[in-house]
Parts: sequence; C-alpha cells; structure tokens
Amino acid sequence: MTEGHAPTKPSIFVGLMSGTSLDGVDAVLIDFKDPSHPQVLGHRFQAFPSEFKLELLALNLEGPQELHRSHLAANRVAELYAECTLALLQSTQHALEHIRALGAHGQTVRHQPGLHDTWGYTTQLLNAPLLAELTHIDVVSDFRTRDVASGGQGAPLVPAFHQAIFSSPHHDVAVFNLGGMSNLSWLPAPPHFEDLNGFDCGPGNVLLDLWCKRHLGLDFDRNGDWSREGHVNTELLSFLLDEPFFRQTPPKSTGRDLFHADWLDGHLKRFQAHKNASLVASDVQATLCALTAEACLQSLEMVSPDPATSMQGLGRVVLCGGGALNLALVAEFESRMRQKWPLEDIELLVSTHLGWPVDQIEASAFAWLAKQHIERGFGNVPNVTGAKGPRVLGSHTPA
Repeated sequence: MTEGHAPTKPSIFVGLMSGTSLDGVDAVLIDFKDPSHPQVLGHRFQAFPSEFKLELLALNLEGPQELHRSHLAANRVAELYAECTLALLQSTQHALEHIRALGAHGQTVRHQPGLHDTWGYTTQLLNAPLLAELTHIDVVSDFRTRDVASGGQGAPLVPAFHQAIFSSPHHDVAVFNLGGMSNLSWLPAPPHFEDLNGFDCGPGNVLLDLWCKRHLGLDFDRNGDWSREGHVNTELLSFLLDEPFFRQTPPKSTGRDLFHADWLDGHLKRFQAHKNASLVASDVQATLCALTAEACLQSLEMVSPDPATSMQGLGRVVLCGGGALNLALVAEFESRMRQKWPLEDIELLVSTHLGWPVDQIEASAFAWLAKQHIERGFGNVPNVTGAKGPRVLGSHTPA
C-alpha cells in the first residue's frame, strides 16, 4: 500500500434473497466497481428443506408458540443463507476479505404496512448477527422496516435497481417481476426519468404453486405444462379479479397475508355455488395463470390516467423472476398484452435475453441495496412505496 493512501474498499457484494415462493435461497456475487454496469460474478441456489418450507408457510398464519418458532426459524434462515454464501464464495474462488457486505432480505412471513395502528409492520425472519458470525462478513438486513416507519409500504424495493439495469434512453420500459407475488417497475425514458413508478400487482406464482402441489404433488408446474392442458374459465377469471386489491390505487403491496389457500378456496367455493357447476383442476390452473397475467397488465394501465396514450411510448416489456420460466404464463402474458395494445413495436423479452438470468435479479437488487446502505445512499423510491421521503434502508451488523 502506498504511504498516505487509505486502502481501497472492496466493491464486491453478495445479495441474498428468499421470496414468497418459499423455494429456497438465491445468492449472487456482484461487483459494483463500475456502478453503471454491475457485473455478476457468480450465482448459487440452495433449496429449502421440505419440512422447513412447511414451517415457514405455517408462520404466515397465527399458531401455537409462533414467537418461539419464529426465532428458531430466523436462526435456520441465517444458517441456510450462510451455507449458500460460503458455497458461492468457494465456487467462485473469492476470499472473505474480497466481500464488502452481504445484503440479506430475510424471509417474509407477515406484511401489513399501514394496518392496525398508524404504522403497521412487515416481518422478515433472519438472525443477522448469527449470519455475520457464521460468514465473518458484514451483514446489511431489515431493509423494509425503515420505509414502513416513514409511512411507506416497504415494497417493492427493486424498481430503483431495475431502473439502473433495464431503463432505455429511447423508450419507456415496463419490468414485471413474477415471483411468489408479482410487481411492476415502470421506467420512463428521459426527460421523465424521475417519474419512476412501481407497485405490487397481485399473485405471481404463489397460487399456481399451491394448486399444483395440491393436485399433482409437485412444488411447481414446470414450464407451465399442466396449465396448457386446461382452458381459461373466463367467468371464474372475472370472479377472481373482483378482489378489491386489484382496483386499489397505488402505492400498494401485498403478500401471503391476502393471497393464500383460504382466499383461493373461498373464491372457488362461492363461484361453484353461484354457477352450480364443478371445476376441472387443470382449468383452474390455466385460469390462475391468466389471473397473474391479467393482474399485471391491469397494473400497467394504472401508471397513467390514459393508458391508450401512455402505452405509445412503451417500447419494451421485460419479464423476470421464476414465473418467467413458466412458458404458459409468458404466452398468456403476450397474448393478453397484444390484445390490449396491438402495437408491433412493443418488445416482450425475458430478462435472460438482456444478460440478466431471471433468478438472479432480486438477489442482485439486495446486493445493490446493501451498497446503498454502506455508502449512505437512498434505497427507496417514495413515488413507489408512498414513504414520506427517500431513506437509507437497512441495519448494519459488522462482522
């Protein structure tokens, strides 16, 4: 080291994400040496053990000893995050001292901003000090609560990162993250760059996975093959879309607190009683696929009071998240999009075609949020979350 110069801080971060799909942990190693062109150096996925998935699912609802069980689950999340991180570093041959910090999302089990009192709350299970102990790396976590404390929804937090990697100087871009829940990032082209917007659209894969598990015993409908065996029940689709959340004005966010098994079963039961008709399981799956697509596209119409005009500036729609691997969902999305806006110059792409594999973007976003925290940069977008203003998000646990 040259005398009189401080050592260069590492520019490499690890992003850790486990979403409402409850499939497992995505860990991404990303270098922000050039902030305008972050470079992914590696990715690792670690599935949740089946019994742990069931426990996390149970913790989304009230139950016996849930405080005790949630603390034990937070410990287990830290252990799995640590295992995934250390395996990632080993596979990419990066030493601990190369890493500036881990950006760790934690596992959401309750999300109720603005409810019950003035503030509401959001809960992501993670024992951050334990994660720091197990990895010997600084941990930045608990990103959502500061936004909620400032009057926001605490979600979605990825639009600013989407803007950094997907925006275009030539046309507007819409990004849909199809995770357990789906959310929209609206990325206007200059000179309206600051009109960045985004919000949760509704269920992404969560109801599709639930129905598939119940009827096929599979965690998810690979490639959407089962969805393609069924037919969309348009009357059932309209019945499901009558959920008030879909008409709610943004900012808004949602989760398993609303879209869960009881929600679906209740709607199906009332629909069958109203129509005095039975439902074919594969038709329900196809209809749930259409529900995800339609809810996303209706959300896109909300970004402007005149969607017919605003869509004229839309040049690209990008799909990411696990749902972008569901070929039936992608096809349903494109079919409905072309019916609404028959503009040939709107390009529909899966993010992989732009150099960002669908399963790496959310984890990369939380690496970026960790970087923002370390550099005291703002992580939220008030126009997106409804917070009173921009805030530095997260809590820092030193190694």
